[in-house]
Amino acid sequence: MKKLFVFIVSSLLLFTLHAQNPVSWNFSSKKVSDKTFEVHLTADIQSGWHLYSQNQPDDAIAIPTSVKFNNNPLLQPDGKIKEVGKMEKFNDKTLGVSANQYSETVDFVQLVKLKSTAKTNVSGTVQFQTCNDKKCLPPKTVPFNIALK
Repeated sequence: MKKLFVFIVSSLLLFTLHAQNPVSWNFSSKKVSDKTFEVHLTADIQSGWHLYSQNQPDDAIAIPTSVKFNNNPLLQPDGKIKEVGKMEKFNDKTLGVSANQYSETVDFVQLVKLKSTAKTNVSGTVQFQTCNDKKCLPPKTVPFNIALK
């Protein structure tokens, strides 16, 4: 009986943790010239949830989204990562904090230049935190590996 109880509680806990994944990611590349590519890290955000921008106000307590690219001797990043989406500015006057956030979708776009004509991939991780009106989930790190073709 005790084993059955532990099994049921464990199953419910795992189901609850699995169900709380309000952001799905799509990773792709787009060739814009002979040796230049756009790398797209696109977040699709479930209704009622939001994802924080990389750039936060000084009074923010939100954990900003961050992207880390693995070293690749065949690639050179060109400029900063751009955020494409409808940024919302959140202000909580009671707590005295604010945040820059996205709902529904946001596309993080990085230009990269190839140093040669060899085929290669761009890889790394995106770390992010999502919140709704009631709670924030712990930060999550998702790896990516994108072919440049």
